[in-house]
Amino acid sequence: MKHASENLVEVSNLHFAYGEHKVLKGINLSIPRGKVVAILGVSGCGKSTLLHHFGGQLKPSKGSVKIQGKVIHKLGSDDLYAMRRQMGMMFQVSGLFSDLTVYDNIAFPMREHTDLSEEMIRDLVLLKLQAVGLRNARDLMPRDLSGGMERRVALARAIAIDPMLIIYDEPFAGLDPISLNIIANLIRKLNDALGVTSVVVTYDMSESLKIADYVYFIHDGVVVAEGVAADMFASEDPFVHQFIHAEPDGPVAFQYPSKPYTEDLSL
Repeated sequence: MKHASENLVEVSNLHFAYGEHKVLKGINLSIPRGKVVAILGVSGCGKSTLLHHFGGQLKPSKGSVKIQGKVIHKLGSDDLYAMRRQMGMMFQVSGLFSDLTVYDNIAFPMREHTDLSEEMIRDLVLLKLQAVGLRNARDLMPRDLSGGMERRVALARAIAIDPMLIIYDEPFAGLDPISLNIIANLIRKLNDALGVTSVVVTYDMSESLKIADYVYFIHDGVVVAEGVAADMFASEDPFVHQFIHAEPDGPVAFQYPSKPYTEDLSL
């Protein structure tokens, strides 16, 4: 995991704060080409904030994110947009255009970013939908889709223009067990079939460890543990153990930091 030539993404000493609230406090991680890497952590630990630095929506107060050796926050507008066109994004809430059909949702990035003919776009849209098992749903509207189908359409759109990097922001949230398993397997299969690099940011431990090659655990703004996914179940790290086994007591406290309860009662 340490050789720069093998890494598509490198995050170095990344710091970021919203006002006085420090979210990222020195994140260090690397994402090798062609692999599926999971970034795990409880809600509010900074996972989505980290993703916003990948796309250049946020600028770090310290440190950097490099993709293909380029420091994202130092890119000019043209270079940043060119870099974004090489990224596919599956949003936490799918992010489909509600007034466009499934077909037009998948065709949208092709029409925006390529000069392909409509005939070629049609063939590619059907190819992407076939890959996620929804070719015959092309004329449906997003409101006609189940939650699992909606995520699969979002996945098809994320791979629409064959990106080098696909980012999944909480891809399993709110899904039933069958849909969750389908989405997880699609992430793994499409990554290997397309030869892309995938980043899965989630708090769902069971599915992510099944499909990931490498895992980072984030807590309180830093990476607290990392390793090969298969080794995480046996980890003795207190945070990893608590997270994997869903234990109430451990480094992650149930109560929001506060003074003793008895002091509030005595007021």
